[in-house]
Amino acid sequence: MHNMYRFTIPWRSLFKYAFIGLIYLAMAPVLYSQTPDVFRAEYMLMPKNSLGFETVRYKLALNVPIAVRGKKDYLVLGGEYNRFDFELPTTLVPNTTELENFHVADINLAYVYQWNEKWRIIGVVTPRWSSNFTSGSQQEDLVVNATAGALSQRKDLDRPFTLVLGLAYNATSPVRVPLPVVYYEKRFHPHWAYILGVPKSGFKYITAKGHFFQTELFVDGYYVNVQNDILLANNVLSTDASSAALLWTIGYQYKFTKAASVYLMGGHTVFQNAVLRDADRNDIFTLNNGPGLYFRTGFRIGI
Repeated sequence: MHNMYRFTIPWRSLFKYAFIGLIYLAMAPVLYSQTPDVFRAEYMLMPKNSLGFETVRYKLALNVPIAVRGKKDYLVLGGEYNRFDFELPTTLVPNTTELENFHVADINLAYVYQWNEKWRIIGVVTPRWSSNFTSGSQQEDLVVNATAGALSQRKDLDRPFTLVLGLAYNATSPVRVPLPVVYYEKRFHPHWAYILGVPKSGFKYITAKGHFFQTELFVDGYYVNVQNDILLANNVLSTDASSAALLWTIGYQYKFTKAASVYLMGGHTVFQNAVLRDADRNDIFTLNNGPGLYFRTGFRIGI
């Protein structure tokens, strides 16, 4: 006897939305303890690829931890600014000048609560302005993102580890639910450590003199408001632009003090897709889906 109804799992759709979730997780506010930068200055370059698309990004970040409650907890005040400069074919879409510069500015408001000897609870609220700002600031430029989670860090063990578990909500994501944040770093050998997580995983080789060699697989991207909407050839109006990339890199980091270091990373895209979107956040036009090289260098001061 045959079943009247057949249930089929839309594997392609599930994979698509799972990957979209990872992309927007990468653009959501991360837990402060996962990337504990007091200061970071960074330059990123994705050279011109076969489609004639080039991306340059400048990043500045500053976070100030303030001890409270008898130095058991920390209030963290800070911010991050990213400027994207693009070179793209002038025949790609009308008004390409609207797409030459994007800006993403965050204000980070975080609280780190000492729950017990092993765990800290962390909450982060991040107002974000993301736009090309061709006509000043507009209401559509502002979104508010949030992250909450827990941190366990054991540096006194023979094999020290850091574990972060949390949920991140990105207001621009088409996946309208909080997404998981997972970060687990463990030193499994005097010179080796691995990182497992979402949206980043990798390996590190550590020397006794402050030299680090590492490889990473991670997700990167942006989502911005395009203030002067772009009318495409098919008579569809684009109001937003976004980019999603899965990248593999290898790199070197030198820690010349306990907190300060310089680094250089290089690699290649595994997947890349920069698109224009309509008011409902639907993908309506592909700007750049070609493979490309990736380079990143910078200076950071951590905790």
